[in-house]
Amino acid sequence: MNASFAVPVVEPLDQTLRTELQHRIDTKTKPPGSLGRLETLARQMGLIQQSLQPTIERPVMIVFAADHGIAHEDVSSYPQAVTAQMVANFLSGGAAINVLSRVSGVTLEVVNAGVVVPLPAAAGLINIPLGAGTRNFAHERAMTHAQALAALEAGAACVRRHAALGTNVIGLGEMGIANTSSAACLMSCLCGVPIEECVGRGTGLDNAGLAKKCNVLAAALAHHDVGASRPDTMDAMEIVDVLATFGGFEIAMMAGAYLAAAQARMTILVDGFIAGAALLVADALAPAVREYCVFAHASNEAGHRRMLDYFGAQPLLTLDLRLGEGTGAVLALPLLRAALAILNEMASFESAGIAERDVQGDVR
Repeated sequence: MNASFAVPVVEPLDQTLRTELQHRIDTKTKPPGSLGRLETLARQMGLIQQSLQPTIERPVMIVFAADHGIAHEDVSSYPQAVTAQMVANFLSGGAAINVLSRVSGVTLEVVNAGVVVPLPAAAGLINIPLGAGTRNFAHERAMTHAQALAALEAGAACVRRHAALGTNVIGLGEMGIANTSSAACLMSCLCGVPIEECVGRGTGLDNAGLAKKCNVLAAALAHHDVGASRPDTMDAMEIVDVLATFGGFEIAMMAGAYLAAAQARMTILVDGFIAGAALLVADALAPAVREYCVFAHASNEAGHRRMLDYFGAQPLLTLDLRLGEGTGAVLALPLLRAALAILNEMASFESAGIAERDVQGDVR
């Protein structure tokens, strides 16, 4: 790997406290397992933080925005100009992610990773563009290898800054017209799945538009002579090459952000299809990353459920969302708060003076 980005060392979760955490959960005033996924969330966060009393501190949602050259192939039902317009909407507080972040008690930050239209300085905007959008990967690589490495490092730096301020729960969102096309090609390459099983309607393509999109992406894969492969047969350089060929600046920054967040032992809220594609890159570079992830929801975008299966993930929510922006991720934060409240505030049988039955049914 180039010295400009060193893949962070991500340790698998230390299981030392697992038995004690499970005992604390099981002795709450309830039948064992009766709070389902809330119990497993509490245990996961305890293991991530290596604490019997894990907390949520300074939760942040970072939305990375960038444009994609593949948009010039008419693979989206919206024009490329919408990317910059939506960033303006984020900064004025009017987008869905703004509303849901306020509801969930999350600090929102927007990163210009490479929007075509120059963005003036604004409160809440981190301006670190790596270019005026990527190139059109139907004809050439989306970015250079050096740009991909720079994007990984920039995303990691964004997270390290929040880690230094005390953040221990983070979500990552995105905005970029045509980025479902980029995500579909990354998924095909990194999961070993035919492109037809990865392509969806994105911003709302009709059947003809969907067919065209699929044809464009299949041709792009053939042009770059990249068939369905698997990350377990690739080294780090090859994984970054796949990212450089088909990725977006925002997707690459998200991949670096995932790596840094896991290294910092943060709980990571994973959004939908595009956020998942960025995680595929991070996971290929450091497979232990997924142990720090909470998969927030199952997107309505075609391909996302197969992607979740690849991760072995069970999403918390199924709300037919396909907006992106991190909206599904922030909706999961109240469930994390509930899980920790159960672990930290709910009485045990002993403290409440309630008889507990053991697994044989004897009262004790």
